[in-house]
Amino acid sequence: MRVRVLAALAALSMAALTACGSNGSGGGGTASAGTLKIMAPANAGGGWDQTSRTAEQAIKQADPARKVEVFNVPGAGGTIGLAQLAGEKGNGGMLMTMGLVMVGAIEQNRSKVTLADTTPIAKLTEEYEIVVVPAESKLKTIADLVAAWKADPKTVSIAGGSAGGTDHILAGLMAKAAGVDPKQINYVANSGGGEALNLLLGNKATIGISGVGEFAEQVKAGKLRALAVSSPERLPAVDAPTIKEGGLDVEIANWRGMVAPGGLSDADKQSLTDLVTKMHASQAWKDAVAKNGWIDAFQTGQQFADYLTAEQTRVKAIIAEMGLVS
Repeated sequence: MRVRVLAALAALSMAALTACGSNGSGGGGTASAGTLKIMAPANAGGGWDQTSRTAEQAIKQADPARKVEVFNVPGAGGTIGLAQLAGEKGNGGMLMTMGLVMVGAIEQNRSKVTLADTTPIAKLTEEYEIVVVPAESKLKTIADLVAAWKADPKTVSIAGGSAGGTDHILAGLMAKAAGVDPKQINYVANSGGGEALNLLLGNKATIGISGVGEFAEQVKAGKLRALAVSSPERLPAVDAPTIKEGGLDVEIANWRGMVAPGGLSDADKQSLTDLVTKMHASQAWKDAVAKNGWIDAFQTGQQFADYLTAEQTRVKAIIAEMGLVS
């Protein structure tokens, strides 16, 4: 029922925007003139919002004459925003931040609009995941988590991002590696990292899973405790062992990028690609990548388009194996 509701919301959003226009974007814009709109298809406080606002500042540094605005369209793992983007066909004045989470959400929510309806612009970053607990939690290690899962997986609530997204996939892979049925885990999906953080700080979730950059400050402040990170080796940004060190053979990296509406002219596609390339070269962007513990994974053009195609195939297989889609 939940999947049907989310899909219906996406469809209604798309229909309404087709009739009325979207969020003040104006439609029919060009990449070389006017205000550039960047959509963060999630609530404030999460990775897409953080990436979008970092891009805004970096573009302003790289091209001071350019006007840039960020707006949020939360819901359904980004597929509400994706539906809105589809209503902006041919608009060369808009970008949408997206990534691995959206690839899974498209499958999970059976979205009628897919990434085939967009224009790939650039892959930007990769980021490893972090598994955390509230500071006063009795869970100290991944082994403690596994023991709690095996005792009763339903009692371990997991605060993370959208259903079918990176956080959910990591939880399922960890459960599977621990010998626990991924279908039995108690995953609490949220529209953004801020919501998941609030659950953890309010002691309303047993553990939390998100990108390292989203929880790192709270870990440093002592409000959360890191159990592990999903990288192959320990990370300098956070004092925590890897999930593999904790006894589970699991490793995964999230990634984020930008797409534009479908139906762009070659000139607009090139102009947006050039602008994002210029942004990537700015000092503001480089500083943010270092500060947030992101991995620079920049690629554009056909290379990124091919990567998107491969990711859709890979993620569909993973979430099907986990039982997240039928």
